[in-house]
Amino acid sequence: MKNEASQTLKLAFPIIIGELAQMALHLIDSAMVGAISYKQLAAAALVINAMNIPFVIGIGMTISVSQMVSLANGRRDAQLVSHYLFNGFCLCTLTALAISATLVFGKDLLHHLGQDPEVVTLAMPFMKLMGLSIIPMLLFMTLKQFADGLEHTRTAMVFSLAGMPVNILLNWLLIYGNWGFPRLELEGAGWATLITRSCMFLALGFVVLRHKTFEKYIAVGRNQWKLNAKTWRELLHIGVPSSLQIGMEAGAFAVSGIIIGTLGAVSQAAHQIALSCASFTFMVSMGLAQAGSIRVSNALGRGDWQKIFVIGKSTLLTALIYGTFCAITFAVFRFQLPQAFNNNLEVTTLAALLLLFAAVFQISDSTQAIGAGLLRGIKDVKTPTILIGIAYWVIGIPFGYVLAFHFDMGASGMWLGLILGLTMASIFLMTRFFKMSKRNQVLPENLT
Repeated sequence: MKNEASQTLKLAFPIIIGELAQMALHLIDSAMVGAISYKQLAAAALVINAMNIPFVIGIGMTISVSQMVSLANGRRDAQLVSHYLFNGFCLCTLTALAISATLVFGKDLLHHLGQDPEVVTLAMPFMKLMGLSIIPMLLFMTLKQFADGLEHTRTAMVFSLAGMPVNILLNWLLIYGNWGFPRLELEGAGWATLITRSCMFLALGFVVLRHKTFEKYIAVGRNQWKLNAKTWRELLHIGVPSSLQIGMEAGAFAVSGIIIGTLGAVSQAAHQIALSCASFTFMVSMGLAQAGSIRVSNALGRGDWQKIFVIGKSTLLTALIYGTFCAITFAVFRFQLPQAFNNNLEVTTLAALLLLFAAVFQISDSTQAIGAGLLRGIKDVKTPTILIGIAYWVIGIPFGYVLAFHFDMGASGMWLGLILGLTMASIFLMTRFFKMSKRNQVLPENLT
């Protein structure tokens, strides 16, 4: 158990660093734009919120690449790995183009969300540029998932970290107009993001095509780089439910934020502070879940269900330890953490209360992410998608709404609903994983 947990953590660490680096890019943009005016910051937040769900759906589609590549790698089949790379890249390219076109040509929707007209005017060019940047970002994520599926997780981490200083420099030049560059303010942040993401994709693409680590998968491209309908069905079988799973969870938090926003600016600000803290800790759980999923998928390729069970159990225990640590941290520092975001006493007091709720769901949030990742690793995605939908949208959100408005609990009621939804999702997913892994276990000598 200790050895399996150690191997999963070793694989997860670069993924986690990469996830945190991507999150840091958004925080840097917000901070540098916010230095100009609060309306510029509001416009950036409007665009990011509007495109969040389509973006995470696209990320869900890229996950299919790591799952199928890892499965083929478990069988030691380099030709099949190459085949999944090509077909997965083509599928994710179409997905990226579709999402980008929807965001770019649908940007007028911002006029119909009841926002400040000046904020919407500032947001329109930013929305177009961010929509275009979806293309190189999802293509970068596709190649990242390919490398991750082969357990070369440090490759993409390096470029994710390298993107941070590039983005900061471009922001400094284009937002503020330094060194003779035009002062574009929020639009400059959009150009900086587009350029940075394009450079990251091109750099990672060059490494995949040219580095000796991936040479054997590229060398067989002449035989394997052909479109195949059956392969696309396999990728979609993983990608579509994965997109729905991530989209439903992101949607649950987004809808909760909208509902809490109707309670007033104080509740909305406190909610955003607590959610930002919870989102940061969740990135670690996501990296751990992806590493567990890759290792399980690799074991599935060898038909080793005993290994799958041990990997799953060790990863769950790691998640429990991590979730407990985060829960204690939030509870102990609940009054200090909000001070980093705001100094309004009413906001920070409510945020401190919500951080107690966030502390409670740290364990279930971490374990439900692990459960979803492990089930993806054994190619079980349809039923978990239904279970996640029930947990969030049939149980969690309605329960939170009733507490918030019918029992006058306000933002606290919605957060109790989120706790219930996450807890039910964790119970559903982990129970299903262990039930399936035990059912499929066979003795090592009977393995085929």
